[in-house]
Amino acid sequence: MSTKLYVGNLPFDVTEADLRTLLSEHGPVEEIAVVMDKVTGKARGFAFATMNTQEAANAAIQGLNGRDWKGRALTVNEARPREDRSGGGGYGGGRSRS
Repeated sequence: MSTKLYVGNLPFDVTEADLRTLLSEHGPVEEIAVVMDKVTGKARGFAFATMNTQEAANAAIQGLNGRDWKGRALTVNEARPREDRSGGGGYGGGRSRS
């Protein structure tokens, strides 16, 4: 069974290939998604990676969490499900000027 990891505190010039090379030291990597800023098109400093096995995911967490990589201390842990974002926010103005 595959396991999704959160990889944070990445350098802003990181590529999927860089991350795949780093993670594959700990086991087979199924998928990598570097999160990009919609406006600038640059990496936002974190990514999600799916490791093929729980053992590979655990090895990556143990081997990489806190490790210095390209001058940054990585944060690597099992990804949590996305929280529900419903509940308002945004512009709700309704007053008109006459």
